[in-house]
Amino acid sequence: MTVPPENKPRNETEHERLDRQLMELLQGFRVAVTGVQVLFAFLLTVPFSVGFDEVDSTGRALFYIALFGAALASICFIAPVFQHRILFQLGQKALLIRRANRYGIVGGLALAASITASTTLIIDTLAPDAAAVATALIVLALCSWVWFLQPYLIRKRENDRAEDDPS
Repeated sequence: MTVPPENKPRNETEHERLDRQLMELLQGFRVAVTGVQVLFAFLLTVPFSVGFDEVDSTGRALFYIALFGAALASICFIAPVFQHRILFQLGQKALLIRRANRYGIVGGLALAASITASTTLIIDTLAPDAAAVATALIVLALCSWVWFLQPYLIRKRENDRAEDDPS
């Protein structure tokens, strides 16, 4: 059986591995933070828009969820950069990588909540309540599957496979 290239051991030191892992995480965050910043900037302008006074209590709750979610996602995706700067050259890369991974997961959850709430708020103003509920369920299901469940199931399958293979 041929081992896929991504599963072959790398010829790198522990230091090189930590450097690579941190750079991979930060690069992923650069992609995510751009989308979060655009969404957050849009949400910051919404209360000043014409017609926002007419948004009902459900719409306002959706807006607050979307705004808070975008703020939390921004904080989570940016935190590893500042922690890296503050802890620079203290030999804390392994800690930074673990934290950045956790921040990324929390940031993804917050972003999913923000995207779901903001999309639902917009659909709620354009279509009947049933369409807004359906939209919320579809967006939440997509975020859940693509961002969390699918990779979790692959991770679980690989862990199970490793446990079954004693070599």
